[in-house]
Amino acid sequence: MEEKKTGRIKEIKETVSGAVEILHQFRTPEVQESFGKLVNTATVAKEIIKELKTPEMVKNIENFRLISENINQISARMQNTLDRLEETGVISEAKGLMTTAKGTMESIGRNDKDLPQLGTAIKEMIGSIKDLADELKITIRASKNSGAAHSIREAIQDASEAYKISRSHKR
Repeated sequence: MEEKKTGRIKEIKETVSGAVEILHQFRTPEVQESFGKLVNTATVAKEIIKELKTPEMVKNIENFRLISENINQISARMQNTLDRLEETGVISEAKGLMTTAKGTMESIGRNDKDLPQLGTAIKEMIGSIKDLADELKITIRASKNSGAAHSIREAIQDASEAYKISRSHKR
């Protein structure tokens, strides 16, 4: 029984000694500085949380959420419009038109003898541009409420500019 008491007393002494050592470590400048940094960080975190709960910040966060939702909806609408344009063949037709225009421009530089054929090619290109513009108008009417009308208007303007450029090269 005496051995048990001695073992327990020794254990208690070691525990107390360890606690005293920890308390001494708490008093060192490095640990005090770390505690100061922890307190400052906690204070800043409290202030940030308090600011995030203000009505203005709550409203701003809600506005960011709404903006994010709107961007997602616009993206879906744009994809929808792009899919419709691909379904109607407008995009492939535009690619073909660009290839034809490029070929026509290259042929202008190669052979001046082929001017009659060039005139025919330009007329065909103008007809293709007109058809493309008509298809774009139809597509715009179909997607009027989809939010993509602005992008389609830009495409029509680009086609119109291509038409003007082709006319200026014709002269």
